[in-house]
Amino acid sequence: MTSTAEPEVHGLVALIQIQASRIPARLGPDGLPVPLAEQNRGRWDQLLIRRGFTALLRAERLGGPPGPYVLQAAIAACHARARTAADTDWGQIALLYQALAALAPSPMVELNRAVPVAMADGPERGLEIVDGLAAEPALVGYYRERSGRAADRSGAHRGLMPVHGAAGAHQADRQLARSGTKLAAFGVPRPVTGSQPVVAG
Repeated sequence: MTSTAEPEVHGLVALIQIQASRIPARLGPDGLPVPLAEQNRGRWDQLLIRRGFTALLRAERLGGPPGPYVLQAAIAACHARARTAADTDWGQIALLYQALAALAPSPMVELNRAVPVAMADGPERGLEIVDGLAAEPALVGYYRERSGRAADRSGAHRGLMPVHGAAGAHQADRQLARSGTKLAAFGVPRPVTGSQPVVAG
C-alpha cells in the first residue's frame, strides 16, 4: 500500500492544515494565548481549512476504521465548521474523543475528552472524568485533588481547561477570573514548565 492510499496519512495532513489555520488568531495583542472559544474566527485561514477538509474527505473515501490522526482531524474539523463557538457540536466531539480513547487510550486523551463531555452533558460529567485522572503520573502539574469543590460549581466547565506553561496559566486565570471562579477551586494548578501538549481540540 502506498502512502497516498493510507487514510492516516491524509488524516495527519488534514489535522496539520486545520490546526495551522488558527495560527493568526491564537495570540492576543499581549502575546498571550487566546482560548479557542474567544478567537476571532474571521482570522482563521479559510484556504487551509478547505485543504484540511479535502484531505479528511480523501481519508474517509479510502474506507476502513478511522485511525488516531483521522479522528483528531475530525475533531478539529468540528471546530472549524462552527461559525461561532456557540455553534460547536460538542456532542459529536465527545463521541470522536470516545472513539479516540478506545483506539489510543492515554491520560491526555481522557483529559481532553472531559471538556466536550462537560460542554455536552454538563460540568459534573466532565469532572467525573477528571476525578478518574487524579492519580495519573503523566498529569502531575495539571491537576491536584480538589478541596471544597462542592462550595461553588458555577462555571465548572471552565475549570476543565488544560493549561500550558506560564502563559497558559495566566490565560486560564484571566478567563476564569472573568467568570468569578478561581482556578484552584477546580483542581487546576499552575502546570510545570514543559508540560506535554494536548491532542486535537
